[in-house]
Amino acid sequence: MAILDAVARAPSPLRFSDLLAATGEPRGTLHRRLRQMLDEGLLETGRDGRYSLGLRLLHLASLTWVRNDIRTVVRPHLERLREKVGETVHFGVLTGTEIAYLDKVEAQQNVRMHSRVGAVSPVYCTGIGKAALALLDDGILTELLPKISFRQFTQTTISDRDQLLAALRSVRQDGVAYDLEEHEPGICCIAIGISAGDRACGISITAPAYRADRSRLDSWRDDLAETARRIEFELFARLGPGSRAVI
Repeated sequence: MAILDAVARAPSPLRFSDLLAATGEPRGTLHRRLRQMLDEGLLETGRDGRYSLGLRLLHLASLTWVRNDIRTVVRPHLERLREKVGETVHFGVLTGTEIAYLDKVEAQQNVRMHSRVGAVSPVYCTGIGKAALALLDDGILTELLPKISFRQFTQTTISDRDQLLAALRSVRQDGVAYDLEEHEPGICCIAIGISAGDRACGISITAPAYRADRSRLDSWRDDLAETARRIEFELFARLGPGSRAVI
């Protein structure tokens, strides 16, 4: 998994020496692991000998996406919400200190964003991330916070633990979370947390800042809240109650 994670997160295919440094494996052990992963189709190499993800992973990811219980419940609700508001709608799941985007329905006026199904984003500077974090029990949240590495993406990015805690108090009080160009310049969203069994999740409406100021985001609040309520009710019926834990 460490090898796969290193290759997946790299902006371009990695050399053997890159993987040696990233994983800390002994040279001989790493050679054997890489050969096994190449044989299984989990990795592949180009003419330059650099390693990239193999096509077998694409097949496994496709099966995971199609058969995922949460996604099959959520998808119709996302589509209906997009029809109402006309903007991009996301559904994400808290995974450690990141949000994994499980599904996304594009706006009719498409705008380039970092988000895509299967991608991950930091919890502290995304609407869904903050909405999901606000669902966690205080004990779980206390254990998670020291693991977050803060990075300044924009001038408005939350940059430390105290700022994040203040934001989470606001989310718990108001019931919604915002991303006001914190992760991507020119992109804003409003989000609400959703409990899915033992998983903390969230749903958001995202739009470019020039057509989604704070008042515009708030105008979508009722539709977003109603969609979140319906999703949570249906997931409760499918998955049962949970402790809103981080996975």
